[in-house]
Amino acid sequence: MQPSFNEVNRAQQDRENVINLANGEYNKAVPRARGEADQKIRAAEGYRFKRINEAEGDVSAFNQVLKQYLKAPEVTRTRIYLETLGDVLPQARQQIIVDDTIQQILPMLPFPSKMLEEQK
Repeated sequence: MQPSFNEVNRAQQDRENVINLANGEYNKAVPRARGEADQKIRAAEGYRFKRINEAEGDVSAFNQVLKQYLKAPEVTRTRIYLETLGDVLPQARQQIIVDDTIQQILPMLPFPSKMLEEQK
């Protein structure tokens, strides 16, 4: 009878030991997972606010350009064209511009970066 009693005690101790190990793993994993989930949620919310602010800024800039365009369409169109060229040409390599009225090819070299910095 004693060996049976000892075996039951060992089984209960093993059961308690396994439960304690499982609770320990639970206490490690669940708070870490909750923290990671919270971190991802906050990052997503930050990204959402960033995108909303960028979009609102883009809308505001567009509306300002639209107001100017409605006042003077040709001037605004030319200004946008020149600003775009100012952004694109410094990054471009040698360009060949062909004019329909002239029978020659004119090479247009990129501006040196120092000249562009001085103009700003």
